[in-house]
Amino acid sequence: MPSERPRRREVLDALRAARAPLGVAEVAERLGVHANTARFHLDALAAEGAVDRTVEQPSGPGRPRTVYAPRPGMDRGGARGYRLLAQILLSRLASDGPAARANATDAGREWGRYLVDRPPPFQPLTGDEAAGRLTALLDDLDFAPQPDGELIRLRHCPFLELAEEYGPLVCDVHLGLMQGALAELDAPVEADRLEPFAEPGACLAHLRRG
Repeated sequence: MPSERPRRREVLDALRAARAPLGVAEVAERLGVHANTARFHLDALAAEGAVDRTVEQPSGPGRPRTVYAPRPGMDRGGARGYRLLAQILLSRLASDGPAARANATDAGREWGRYLVDRPPPFQPLTGDEAAGRLTALLDDLDFAPQPDGELIRLRHCPFLELAEEYGPLVCDVHLGLMQGALAELDAPVEADRLEPFAEPGACLAHLRRG
């Protein structure tokens, strides 16, 4: 018996091949399965957002028919190539020459401002509180941060292979993220510099009090 995922793909393919929305019985007939099996996979596809489920307007006596149609757009199954996309974008950024690193830092700053958890209005943060929020952001981004006074050890790099390939550009994005987050918090502390692979198993982010 086919596993659920391949069978579900067969159901979706049947809907895509049809010229009009299909009911449960029609899908079951086309695939040679029991109606309950077809209904199970159709409902699962609807829950995933892959198909639209509608009730037809009744044309006579009896219950109105529920029909299913594939939702427009690409099939959301299959593999992704996000690392390749990152390589493409980084290679384009690297081609900017001397401006590349500054542009990488600027991009990181903008995203740091966007991602950080801001305090409510009129509640300024202390340096320690801001450093705590920065640490929480880095933890959310999978850097495995470990605060140590004016240092934050980054014990994991979620972009390690890209950092090894493109070196300073990726690290500049990381530094920009921290700088932008602290600037958005308007606290008396800033990210001064980042030492890549300064210790075995860790990069060091240096903070400076204002």
